[in-house]
Amino acid sequence: MKLIGLMYLLPFCSHLSAAPINVTSEISVLIRRIIWTNWNESKIEFNTDSILDTPEMIRKAGYPAESHVVMTEDGYLLTLHRIPGGNDSLPVLVQHGLFCSSADWVVLGKGKAFAYLLADQGYDVWLGNFRGNTYSKAHIFLSPLNTTFWNFSFHEMGIYDLPAMITFITNMRSQPLHTYIGHSMGTTSFFIMASERPKIAQMVQMMVGLAPAVFLNHMQSPIQYLIPFSSVLKTVMRLFFHDEFLQSDLVKFLAENICDQNISLEEICSNFLFMIYGDDHEQFSYSLLPVILSHTPAGTSAKTLLHYAQIFESAKFRKYDYGRVKNLLIYNSTEPPNYDLSNIAVPVALFYADNDWIISTEDVKRLYHSLPNVVDMYGVPWSKFNHADFMWAKDASKLVYDRILKIMRRENPNNVTSVE
Repeated sequence: MKLIGLMYLLPFCSHLSAAPINVTSEISVLIRRIIWTNWNESKIEFNTDSILDTPEMIRKAGYPAESHVVMTEDGYLLTLHRIPGGNDSLPVLVQHGLFCSSADWVVLGKGKAFAYLLADQGYDVWLGNFRGNTYSKAHIFLSPLNTTFWNFSFHEMGIYDLPAMITFITNMRSQPLHTYIGHSMGTTSFFIMASERPKIAQMVQMMVGLAPAVFLNHMQSPIQYLIPFSSVLKTVMRLFFHDEFLQSDLVKFLAENICDQNISLEEICSNFLFMIYGDDHEQFSYSLLPVILSHTPAGTSAKTLLHYAQIFESAKFRKYDYGRVKNLLIYNSTEPPNYDLSNIAVPVALFYADNDWIISTEDVKRLYHSLPNVVDMYGVPWSKFNHADFMWAKDASKLVYDRILKIMRRENPNNVTSVE
């Protein structure tokens, strides 16, 4: 069980399995039926969000929901979920982290979840899904059973996925993106996009980074001890899962049937979360654990994990390291080049937490000093606030979201919070 827990809880972030629009896998249907059966046979109160996808949860909460499929320049089909605003509403894109999906921003429910709070403020809310997760596991000619499909990391998410999403939204609305809000890998990919594709970055008026995953060498999480074995892990993923990091349906099935049976096992599973992200029992809603487990993990490539492992080991924010020989062919250098953060002109607000075991305060401060236009540097005022709390904390609205909404209301944000 410990091994299953570690394999399952590796993500940097913190979603019900569903293929892109109007397509549902047979495995997903089977899992939904099993969830229904397990809950019907138990005496635990059942939360229907466990079997709903993101648009269904949004509609259940009383909001309109749309789904849009956009194609990247390299042929991946990505699903954008939307809570549409009025004609004069400002468009906002909220982007998930590793192993996550759009569902993360609605699982807290009405009155608490970030997507709903943004909609309540009158914004046109867009929730992105990166390539490889359960809402974006499609390509114009590649099958997910083909290892070539999984030959990507967050580099491609920054180079192709975010430009496709941002271009689609800005073209549809005929106006720039008011705010981009990313969590963990959602920040990694944004800084790559802003560094490598500045013309796309010009379409974004402001960026908010929650637990920004750029420099990782001060990580405290025990997952750092698995990094030396990352190449072995990739071999296993290639042999059994076509270079996908496990199979999201399979892992969710195991997690649900381990953790959803009784309270004591739920506590064990939540303790695994705390072991990875940082301990914060007070802010975690144990009643939401079945919902969280039904939507997580949403899937990614083994190469994405390897790229993060390389950043941790090198202490540099740089492109994927293919080895000296292949690096020479691709980069004309034996070492992969760094992403140039000094070129990023977009105003950036950085949010961090002292108890985040994935992204340390030291690494966020290093990022702060590497960016030319930081408009806010905010440490969450809760000593136990962890990496996943940015999405799941009971008081996330008071501790984080109110501050974001305040920054978003500034026409020209220029108040920088001092850091040492």
